[in-house]
Amino acid sequence: MKDVFLPWQVVMKSEKGISLIETIVAVVLLGIISASFLGALATTSSARATNEERTAAKILAETIMENIKTENYTISYNATIPDEFPGYAATVSATTERNGNIQKITITVQHRNHDVLTLESYKVDRTR
Repeated sequence: MKDVFLPWQVVMKSEKGISLIETIVAVVLLGIISASFLGALATTSSARATNEERTAAKILAETIMENIKTENYTISYNATIPDEFPGYAATVSATTERNGNIQKITITVQHRNHDVLTLESYKVDRTR
């Protein structure tokens, strides 16, 4: 009796399997794609942390500047760091300009011992 093959059996007999070279190429491609994805993920995480640090520093500097603008006009000012900003520090410098009634206020915010943000503004002595 003659063997009868169904169509799927013919296809299966013509397939010999996957060669070692094809498998290696597939694994290498998968590795390259995975490495690219993990590199992008690490970069995104680092950028997010830096952005959060700069945002907190900006809020802190603006808060200090608003407090200084409500104080009386003096030669120097102190920066008070609220409890919501642990690890942050700020330095304030005031330089008198023009005819002595305008000050340039510069606030530099540091986090973990490196400068994060510098904010400059002016204050006018309205009593003169």
